[in-house]
Amino acid sequence: MATDLTDPFDQIVDHPFDSALSERYLVYALSTITARSLPDVRDGLKPVHRRLLWAMRLLRLDPASGYKKCARVVGDVIGKYHPHGDQSVYDAMVRLAQDFALRYPLVDGQGNFGNIDGDNAAAYRYTEARLTPVAIDLMDGLDEDAADFRPTYNGEEQEPELFPGLFPNLLANGASGIAVGMATSIPPHNAAELIDAAIHLIDQPAADDAAMLQFIQGPDLPTGGIVVDPPAAIAEAYATGRGSFRVRARWSVEDQGRGTWQAVISEIPYGVQKGKLIEQIAALINDKKLPILADVRDESDAEVRIVLEPRSRTVDAAVLMDGLFRLTDLETRVPLNLNVLDATRTPRVMSLREALSAWVDHQFIVLRRRTEHRLARIADRMELLDGYIIAFLNLDRVIEIIRTEDEPKPVMIAEFALTDRQAEAILNMRLRSLRRLEEMELRRERDGLEKEQGELTLLLGSEARQRTRMKRDLAKIRDRYGPETAIGRRRTTVAEAAPAADIPLEAMIEREPITVILSQRGWIRALKGHGDLAAADTLKFKEGDGPLFAFHAQTTDKLLLAADNGRFYTLAADKLPGGRGFGEPVRLMIDLADDVGVTALLPASAAARLLVAASDGRGFIVRTGDVIAETRKGKQVVTPRPGARLAVVRAVRPEDDYVAVAGDNRRLLVFPMSELPEMARGQGVQLQRYREGGLADVRAFRFADGLSWTMGGEQGRTRTEPDMNPWRAARGAAGRMPPTGFPRDNRF
Repeated sequence: MATDLTDPFDQIVDHPFDSALSERYLVYALSTITARSLPDVRDGLKPVHRRLLWAMRLLRLDPASGYKKCARVVGDVIGKYHPHGDQSVYDAMVRLAQDFALRYPLVDGQGNFGNIDGDNAAAYRYTEARLTPVAIDLMDGLDEDAADFRPTYNGEEQEPELFPGLFPNLLANGASGIAVGMATSIPPHNAAELIDAAIHLIDQPAADDAAMLQFIQGPDLPTGGIVVDPPAAIAEAYATGRGSFRVRARWSVEDQGRGTWQAVISEIPYGVQKGKLIEQIAALINDKKLPILADVRDESDAEVRIVLEPRSRTVDAAVLMDGLFRLTDLETRVPLNLNVLDATRTPRVMSLREALSAWVDHQFIVLRRRTEHRLARIADRMELLDGYIIAFLNLDRVIEIIRTEDEPKPVMIAEFALTDRQAEAILNMRLRSLRRLEEMELRRERDGLEKEQGELTLLLGSEARQRTRMKRDLAKIRDRYGPETAIGRRRTTVAEAAPAADIPLEAMIEREPITVILSQRGWIRALKGHGDLAAADTLKFKEGDGPLFAFHAQTTDKLLLAADNGRFYTLAADKLPGGRGFGEPVRLMIDLADDVGVTALLPASAAARLLVAASDGRGFIVRTGDVIAETRKGKQVVTPRPGARLAVVRAVRPEDDYVAVAGDNRRLLVFPMSELPEMARGQGVQLQRYREGGLADVRAFRFADGLSWTMGGEQGRTRTEPDMNPWRAARGAAGRMPPTGFPRDNRF
């Protein structure tokens, strides 16, 4: 026995790794793009869908026949045409049967094929299926040489390369898929509108994208809903082949009597699972993120019915729905990426007009191929009919030849100038066909075929006749999918609407009174209700800690925390930890360094303007809106000079017209507020001049009311100095000794 002594290592070829990898990956990428993920512009199908429908056709699962188990179909598909996983093939089949996934389902399913709640279909051994009339329309012409066939993966069978039917499946049912380096996402459209636009393209091949929008309003989604984009945005998306459509649920208000009402959602956006949508809304209620909503109920049966109960009868329905549109999938974006394989199997992004024009061009090719096929069939039949007529005209002689000749076929061909097919057909005639009446029927059939042959020949030779025939055929299809039919009625309304309005904070957060406590070591908490601020000392604190700031607020407030480095931070009052325990370190909520102290903490709603001053006596007025920060890092508002720090942050009332400044040197100065600039950030101007020490306190007041300060003690008495003229001077002066009884710590 001969042995192969070739060393396998001699067959190894040195090749750069990167080029070898790129070549192999390119082969995989091209296979994924052209044979798996992207649909063909001509029939809108991927190979798995085409093979599924073809297998069902061969199983004679037409709409008039009975159902067959899906396992039988899946077995045929993966055994003959599509050598992939059975679950992936069955999943594709299930989607073709779901009326909430496909605008015009191609498979008629019997059994559990999933639902809009997001439940999965039953296993394929339990479900049954057959084709729908739409699938029959899509495959019409396969028996008339309207499409090319190719061998299957093992060469034992034949399968069509595409479907020739006169149904605009790509745009009518849409498609989605992710390939390598590219993807496709096409929403469903209304078939009647697509056919109207196609007829217009036949008459006006040079029509632009805008002309298509005279017929096509926008997507027509299986689950209905409302497309709320402006016409300009829709037109741009269709012109470029890329974009998205903003789709909202359809809702209405039901009057419950006595001034009460409830909102009812009857249609949800395309691609949204109802079960998860209900969970989203319920989570909003549980987390109190939309307090004006009290309850949600799913009362759906065959039709979607989601009931929303407001917190009270005074809630504005539009505000409630705007909140839900912003916070849930009751409003989504349906993407458009018209990336398809063109007639040369090349992937590219097309505009709506280009895709429809490519489909129309394909239909003209199909029309010519079907015509040529019919002409060939007519020629074959007429050849046989001519032979039959000759046989009837010479019936006695034909019988005599058959009875007397051992090989009658050559004799008949020679004597009557017959072709081989004609002679064979005559010899295969049944005796019961040899009637005189048969000749008349043959001549009538031949005359009819001859007339049809002439018409088809004229059709092939005239583009104008082809356009007329195409429009007539499209009109017949449109009758089956017109707006007056159950399947053709438009489900999605296209109506422009403004984006969902910003919801008032009071609607997002339940408004409740709280008492905010910040300790000296930076632990913050919020007690329910407006408690006694004087009792803050009696609360529990960590050892060595005590209260620093305590004030009343609402859960809807934003709190401003000013650090002594001049940086302002914003805290949401509803996010503060509860009053149980010691709270939480405020430095965990914001980016505040350990060596930076807290100068002030107050509600942002306390005043429209704030008076800020540094320890070196410089300050200015800043608007509250300018100090609110959106991030944890805060916003630098005051930039103290080296060695100085932010010492005071005070609210300014609308009626305040003067500023009082007290220094560590026990000097008091009063000057008009008009001398103080209003700034968004900076160092400010000098409020008071010091020879030693710095600023102790500053506040704004109404000059006519005089200046008041707390006397201290258990009674908490205050003292008012009505005449402040002796201390009045220009900004930046040194000031003079304060009135009798002014606090020894020099603070107001």
